[in-house]
Amino acid sequence: MVCDRLKSPWLSAAGRPLVAAALLLGLAACSSFNEGTRNIADAITIYRPEVVQGNFVSKEQVEALKTGMTRLQVRDILGTPLLTSLFHADRWDYVFTMQRQGVEPQHYRLTLYFKGDTLERFEGDEMPSENDFVERIGKKVKPKVPVLEATEEQLAKFPASTASEPEAAAPEQPEPARPGAYPPLEPAR
Repeated sequence: MVCDRLKSPWLSAAGRPLVAAALLLGLAACSSFNEGTRNIADAITIYRPEVVQGNFVSKEQVEALKTGMTRLQVRDILGTPLLTSLFHADRWDYVFTMQRQGVEPQHYRLTLYFKGDTLERFEGDEMPSENDFVERIGKKVKPKVPVLEATEEQLAKFPASTASEPEAAAPEQPEPARPGAYPPLEPAR
């Protein structure tokens, strides 16, 4: 029965190029995922996690570095390096990247060179200060804070107590515990 369908007149020698053209057009439509359709897909995407990789090194940390410091002192300031190589034992690399939705990716790199156990020199990108970095990752949208004012009608629902009214019988406060003394196991009668 399937063989009979393949022999149908619309799949004849003249119809096969039409089927092939339709398939090619369908495949071409799949590959036309350009910037416009990418923006639509990004708008539909509900959640895209932030990707933070590497060691953040602030401008203040770089300013604390001095040539002649030991590896241990550098590690105390910057933390463990992200990249160390057996082939470049006298070089430490600190790399930090962050990708957020709607924000250009941020890339920072700092390379330190040692001679033996002492820091010889360091070079890298201009690092942001801690405050600048927090501002860059902060959300631009300020939360809407409701007005915290009550109208006279709302306040009338809660009458204020006066000083002349006797206060409700407050439960007796237990005596403060003395140092080294334990509280009683049973309440006083």
